[in-house]
Amino acid sequence: MVILVVATTADPASIGPASAFLAMPGWTPGPFIDEKIASYANGETRLLKHERSIVAEDDLDRRWQEATGESVSEVIFLSRHTAVSNRPALTVHPIGVPHLRIGDTPPQGGRPAWAAPPNPRVGPWFRLLRKIAIDQCLVPEFEVTLEATHHGPVVSTPTMFLEIGSTEEYWGRQDAAQAIALLLWQGLGLDGGNGVGKWDRNSYNKVLLAIGGGHYVPRHMDIIQKEGVWVGHLLSGYSLPMEEPAQRKAGDQDKGIGGTWRQSIKVSLEATKSAFPGGVILAHLDQKSMKGWQKNAILSFLAEENIKAGKPDDFI
Repeated sequence: MVILVVATTADPASIGPASAFLAMPGWTPGPFIDEKIASYANGETRLLKHERSIVAEDDLDRRWQEATGESVSEVIFLSRHTAVSNRPALTVHPIGVPHLRIGDTPPQGGRPAWAAPPNPRVGPWFRLLRKIAIDQCLVPEFEVTLEATHHGPVVSTPTMFLEIGSTEEYWGRQDAAQAIALLLWQGLGLDGGNGVGKWDRNSYNKVLLAIGGGHYVPRHMDIIQKEGVWVGHLLSGYSLPMEEPAQRKAGDQDKGIGGTWRQSIKVSLEATKSAFPGGVILAHLDQKSMKGWQKNAILSFLAEENIKAGKPDDFI
């Protein structure tokens, strides 16, 4: 089994960390997959460089296995981050567009009603990245944060994005690139250590499925920043489209709440289960971001799926 780290030469916030990572010892030319994709090998890690948008190259895990015979255990994409605030940031997040209806066109890759299995390293690497950023004096200039599940590309193995934001000034920052490279180096155990965030299917640990809140999932992050917390998908409010029931006459039995929120939760739950075999999935709701009818509907649906909603202390 090998780990794919994927970068694109079209993005300075992608190729910068990739180049810093390749400058570390132990790399050799990797197997051939495509004339437009270069690869490099270091132990069980494979670094791929292509020329397209980072969200445009679908099924790289499957294509790699077909071309090389090597099975892929996880994928890590390197990318730039954009934000209206323009604030410098280092971010980590799972991917998917589980709320889109079949037939919709995803604006940034992926496939409607789909979410990749979240990489179990998301939580542990978020905490490690924050430590590295502090040690490298990037904080407080850079914010280290999680992001909600969003965009593509399509993959079938546990996946996450590591991003540098939020403007061109920061995408090319060498110190930020070095921090991401160091995260990869230490996190994957290429420094001679044991690595960080490898899931043990026999641990029966609890896994947080985040539901509700804003794109930077602040109330969920308050829990995830604590040591030992594992995290699956992070569904913000925009991934939970809910249509408020109209006022109906007494006796009207059609009281369903429309929207694709059930689909989004179900798809993300199944993807999280597949990424954490043996794990105990608990939902954490950002209740302050929800109206009462929304919270009640979500709790009812989770009960149907045999998923309990946990309080902050339940995840520690």
